[in-house]
Amino acid sequence: MLMDDVGWGDLGAFGNPAMETPNLDKMAKEGALLTDFYSASPVCSPTRASLLTGRLPIRNGIYSDIEHAENAYVSVRHLGGIPDSEILLPEILREAGYTSMLVGKWHLGHEEAHLPLNHGFDHFFGSPGCHFGPFDSGNFPVYRDSEMIGRYFEEFVIDENTGPSNMTRLFIEEGLSFIKEQATKDDPFFLYWSPDATHTPLYASHAFRGKSQRGLYGDAIMELDSGVGLILELLRELQIDQNTFVFFTSDNGAAIYAGEEGGSNGQFLCGKGITFEGGMREPSIAWWPSHIQPGIVSHQVGSSMDLFTTSVILAGLSVPEDRIIDGSSLLPSLLEQEVDPERTVFYYRGNEMMAIRRGMYKAHYWTWVGPLKTGDPSSTQPSNCFGQEVPGVTSEELTDHTDCPLLFHLGKDPGEKYPIPNDSHEYMDTMLTIRAVVTNHKRDMVPGEPQLNICGEPEDIFSPPGCEKNNNCVPVPKGTDLEPYNCSEDPYL
Repeated sequence: MLMDDVGWGDLGAFGNPAMETPNLDKMAKEGALLTDFYSASPVCSPTRASLLTGRLPIRNGIYSDIEHAENAYVSVRHLGGIPDSEILLPEILREAGYTSMLVGKWHLGHEEAHLPLNHGFDHFFGSPGCHFGPFDSGNFPVYRDSEMIGRYFEEFVIDENTGPSNMTRLFIEEGLSFIKEQATKDDPFFLYWSPDATHTPLYASHAFRGKSQRGLYGDAIMELDSGVGLILELLRELQIDQNTFVFFTSDNGAAIYAGEEGGSNGQFLCGKGITFEGGMREPSIAWWPSHIQPGIVSHQVGSSMDLFTTSVILAGLSVPEDRIIDGSSLLPSLLEQEVDPERTVFYYRGNEMMAIRRGMYKAHYWTWVGPLKTGDPSSTQPSNCFGQEVPGVTSEELTDHTDCPLLFHLGKDPGEKYPIPNDSHEYMDTMLTIRAVVTNHKRDMVPGEPQLNICGEPEDIFSPPGCEKNNNCVPVPKGTDLEPYNCSEDPYL
């Protein structure tokens, strides 16, 4: 279960005072709450690629190197997507007889060659991209397997002004139907449930509109929470709960720049797009009755890439040996409550390693938060860190600290407000170890070919496969240049 822009502080189990997520809170009581779990990137597409490949974005290619240390995701104008050379989780699980379905947001490429069914999934209900829009023409298509069946804001209604939409309800129903079908066949299955109602423009069905004290964002969270409850209850009813591993997390931190339409990152600094804790530490819960001891709290440092390795092992398979896999198994920490105190997390923006966490220490080699004063989410440069300026720590410009990284102890200072003095024994001893780890990491790093450098007009959005069957092919506007170009030339990016 991969949410969109949901923050560490959005769930009751993680301390949100609204207490509007009873099903997720119950999931945590029945399973394990992971306090130190990270996304592989502070933005969506790279995290999604890393979850499915077990590899850092800079290895799997879902990044751009046009600008130094710049975030990139698969926008409507990007022609790239997940490379054929990458091995995705459903491709491996197929070897063990698993049937796989993606419900919701893909965000790893719009072109036909990049779609889910060409990368291991057997079924797909959702969209290649987010529900941005509406546009004058060519709204994002919604697919059933390999063909579109409609478009967002058209056949699949979203009111961008007031928020009503049945999309989350449809995503819930699709997930439930898939589970029932596979249980009837007694076949192993992988459901990648990836709804996106918490990404602006927000939406929720009429049944949940106005229910939350947190506005439309809270309504969307409550509806997603209900979906989690329905899925877990169905697993119990079908008596397959003890054979089903379920994991809930988010693709990046909450969008601080969205103001009241964004979520909460709790005590952590900044949000989506930023490599401070608020941008990449995620609310995460593991659930597996009779295997995971109920109510445990795991402080094991983990990453969304670990879900790849964990799932492969659970299926009785082996991870690929012809490439570097960055994910580790979560099973020792979840089943035996073991903790690896030296587990390392690398925080990347585009082609740059911005920070590293090893144990309880985090060192920032580069920092950037963008404009600090812009609280208006409609601004052309909204703040990813509005109201959270920390002198000497948050920097509006990309700042190089390589010679003297900013070092924090996240146990004592989870908000990253008080750097450890660089003339202290603690700093010097800790950085001696961290520098050695970083040196080895960079020495062994072989970046993949960046897939997000080339842009163009999205022909497969205007006229995707199957559009002719429902008379929904949109002609490319007259005068449009269809030649690919370097994304640095795109005025909208």
